[in-house]
Amino acid sequence: MFLTISTTGTPERPATDLGFLLHKHPDRAQTFSTSHGTAHVFYPEASAERCTAALLLEVDPVALVRRGKGKGRGGAPDAALAQYVNDRPYAASSLFSVALAAVFKSALAGVCRALPERAQAPLPLRIEVPALPARGGAELVRKLFAPLGWELVEATAVPLDEQFPTWGDSRYVRLVLEGELRLADALRQLYVLLPVLDDAKHYWVAPDEVDKLLRAGEGWLADHPERRLITRRYLSHRWGLTRQADQALELVRLAESDDLDVESVDNAVDESTDTEEKPVPLAEHRRTAILEALRTAGARRVLDLGCGQGQLVQALLKDVEFTEIVGVDVSMRALTIASRRLKLDRMGERQAARVTLRQGSLTYTDKRLKGYDAAVLSEVIEHVDLDRLPALEYAVFGSARPRTVLVTTPNVEYNVRWETLPAGHARHGDHRFEWTRAEFRAWARKVAERHGYSVAQLPVGPDDPEVGPPTQLAVFTLTDTAHDHRTHRTEKKKEAEAA
Repeated sequence: MFLTISTTGTPERPATDLGFLLHKHPDRAQTFSTSHGTAHVFYPEASAERCTAALLLEVDPVALVRRGKGKGRGGAPDAALAQYVNDRPYAASSLFSVALAAVFKSALAGVCRALPERAQAPLPLRIEVPALPARGGAELVRKLFAPLGWELVEATAVPLDEQFPTWGDSRYVRLVLEGELRLADALRQLYVLLPVLDDAKHYWVAPDEVDKLLRAGEGWLADHPERRLITRRYLSHRWGLTRQADQALELVRLAESDDLDVESVDNAVDESTDTEEKPVPLAEHRRTAILEALRTAGARRVLDLGCGQGQLVQALLKDVEFTEIVGVDVSMRALTIASRRLKLDRMGERQAARVTLRQGSLTYTDKRLKGYDAAVLSEVIEHVDLDRLPALEYAVFGSARPRTVLVTTPNVEYNVRWETLPAGHARHGDHRFEWTRAEFRAWARKVAERHGYSVAQLPVGPDDPEVGPPTQLAVFTLTDTAHDHRTHRTEKKKEAEAA
């Protein structure tokens, strides 16, 4: 697979600035390992007047099948053979899009510290793709690229065999694009439209592909006349994901037409519950108390377990003391909203390196969560069934074992102070329980004793003399390091016995 990106320049603004924008030096060839092959970046020409960068992807089709864990086995012989004999090493497809995003990640995001103004300005670009599969032919290629600001969209059909013209054309085209666009915009268009034209992806399309599409399509996809075809093909004709993407893009279109922020239009998620932003002062009190407790503990690498829509992650990012922040939630919908709230697609590289959003269940152990300074369970435990709570306790305190664990939960005694809350009702419809101060204190003490922690409890919000604070906070501090050594020896012993 092969692609070239060319630009022209002047002595004052040399074309070799392309090397800065792509973060790849024109004076040397570079090689990168990708998930399905080896990518090479080199410059066939590099002068002040004209500069061309080339991306070459070498794909191992046999390794690709092996990574697919046997897909195609047991089916028709022709289908099994097609797994090994195909156009993957030669024609630009979803494999090439993945390599493009990996090799030119910073350029795709429009980030260039050396020349930030140049990265945001249109450049005279010429992009060539010698072999591009196009289900729909050259006409569809023009329909997809022409509305995007290109002055020239040249899609030349490749004949099946030049020696036998009567056989007609293949499904491949040679693509040439010319025009003045931002480099980031051009790369994002290619990232989306290459697999769309192939109408196939080499990997399983999961729900997070919707978020990838929305990020790459920002600024051009919502108003594209072929938007529905693009979303349908990019998401491999998965109807549910296509509908989700279309709804999100329609919100973007409506917001842009009214000159509004998408967040002000997208009010599908109720953020009025106490666990989010109602009442706002209490939510702020809660985050302030958590941040103060983390600073007191000297935590720098923090887990936000059950991060929801990312409010706490956002607050942690504002403090440079926290060098690594991982948000974990079981809901992909919540993680998508968190990603949008944090503006991860527009975040600088250094800032983006500090934060990770990860899907996971808190009732299962996860090796990836070990080794952190602190973990926060803010308004989480009350959403877990009581018979599943011991599993969460072990996953956090027994397996992950951060030095500090912060747990906040509603104080049910304070509910009588909520004028709008009917008597006997929980603050949120999903709460499995709400504890009194004594019940929470007893639970926290047992957990601390069982797993080698000490625990202190603090009020959050106004501390009513009769019913206490609206939110209660437990600060667990690891004290039993001998427990960790015993566990380590036990694990080593099991490994030796198994060997």
